[in-house]
Amino acid sequence: MLLNVHIKNLALIDDVGVSFSDNLNILTGETGAGKSIIIEALKIGMGAKLAKDLPREPDKEALCQLMFSVEDEQLWNTFSEMGIEKSEDDTLLITRRILNGRTINTINDEVVTASKLKDVAAFLVDMHAQHEQQTLLKKAEHLKILDKFGRAEIEPVKAKVKEAYHAYHEILFELNELSMEDGERVRRAEFIKYEINEIETAKLKQGEDEELEKQYRRMVHARDIVEAASEVYHITGYGNGNSSGNEIGRALLRLKSVKELDDELADIYAQLENIDALLNDFNVGLKDYMQSMEFDEAQFKEVSSRLDTINNLKGKYGKTIEDIFIYLEDIKAEYEKLAEYDAYIEALNAKLSAAEEKMLGYAGQLTAIRKKMAVNLCSQIREALKELSFMEVKFDMVFDKLDSCTSNGIDDCYFVISTNVGEKVRPLYEVASGGELSRIMLAIKSCMASEDNIDTLIFDEIDVGISGRAAQKVAEKLAVIARVHQVISITHLPQIAAMADNHYLIEKNAVNHKTVTSITKLDKEASIMEIARLLGGAEITETAINNAREMKDMAEQTKINHNEIL
Repeated sequence: MLLNVHIKNLALIDDVGVSFSDNLNILTGETGAGKSIIIEALKIGMGAKLAKDLPREPDKEALCQLMFSVEDEQLWNTFSEMGIEKSEDDTLLITRRILNGRTINTINDEVVTASKLKDVAAFLVDMHAQHEQQTLLKKAEHLKILDKFGRAEIEPVKAKVKEAYHAYHEILFELNELSMEDGERVRRAEFIKYEINEIETAKLKQGEDEELEKQYRRMVHARDIVEAASEVYHITGYGNGNSSGNEIGRALLRLKSVKELDDELADIYAQLENIDALLNDFNVGLKDYMQSMEFDEAQFKEVSSRLDTINNLKGKYGKTIEDIFIYLEDIKAEYEKLAEYDAYIEALNAKLSAAEEKMLGYAGQLTAIRKKMAVNLCSQIREALKELSFMEVKFDMVFDKLDSCTSNGIDDCYFVISTNVGEKVRPLYEVASGGELSRIMLAIKSCMASEDNIDTLIFDEIDVGISGRAAQKVAEKLAVIARVHQVISITHLPQIAAMADNHYLIEKNAVNHKTVTSITKLDKEASIMEIARLLGGAEITETAINNAREMKDMAEQTKINHNEIL
């Protein structure tokens, strides 16, 4: 359930907070007061894209914060799988902060992407925004409604259809890729055979390119290396009078002559002896290294030639020897297919037929389940429509077949309706008026709500295009839905406002030379005055107030009667 909404620095809203309650929450206000801004803010909190000019003061932070109470343990398990951990008090806080064109999204103070925020919000709120009923005029939306209604049974089979569809098309793709004329196939096979032979003849070994490059680098720089090593050898060796080895030797002789005179000198003398030994070992090793650096022209050519061969293969078949081996395995597999082309194509066609049969089998199962679900859904919608003053309504779903199976099955289905006696059913997207669409959408939502685990339903002017008895019926239907769901609805009709369990007034006022929108929760008397305004317009008469009070009392009695029935 949505507990609280906090909006700051968005459009006409300076800083507004509103707490919602159970059952039916109604928001009213004069045209232009900012009702649409409230809905826009709720959409933003649920992950909608942000308009660049939405912050009221661009250099200040804008905020949209939604706090929910989540008591369903299964829903918390779902959130946990999405990386959202359960809070101690079972609340979930969605926050979107906007500053300098950047948005930071958090859920319970954990930073999340807008995509994840939207996914989480979808489990918490079902929003019916103004004019959404127009989606009923799109035939493709009808199948989505059915699949959502019966998702517990439909989704597992849909997943099988999708998997089978992709398996079928993978085989079909391979068949198309291998489809070629005999001459082209022969040329391709010969070319692959040449590549296989070229790679295998090279007898590559893992890591040999790195070792050869090391040898090549050493040979190319042999002269510089030997010159440097020779210079170091003479500096540290014993070949001339001032070399390190000779100088240390003289130091040893001088120290030896006095080391008997002081016990501490014996340790110092031993250290210098070690240095002399280490330097001697260093010079022996350096001399051996220089002797090993003798340049071998034949070996250099062999290393250069081998590197050229490997680099040529890398240029053709992969950046590394490992890549070349992978490529070799791939073309060997392709060569086997081409060598046994007819048999392979025959086997592939058999696999394609089996895959198609499997795909169509699952699609048939999906159609059967959808038809069963459609009977149940249409029956519920018919009953809901009768409660909304469609007394002689016929409502059903027609199933046609697509020309070919898709990942969503083979069904092309749509709702049909007749609202008058003797009138033939026709596709819903062809016949319904604006007011009828509003009530039909409410009927559908009421049926979907019974199947959904979503606590909060938001309606933005579901009453568009209706009045009188139809408006009363819509109000009663909202009240019925609100017995099992939290409902938040913006309206301009007094019949619906009178049915409110909690009534909020949206107003626009001038504060400190700024136009700001505010939201106030009304007590019963204030609610009656607002209903009177909706009834009478700008001038609220005593008659309008009495009518509003009577309407409020009747609404209360209607809710009591509905509760007794339930």
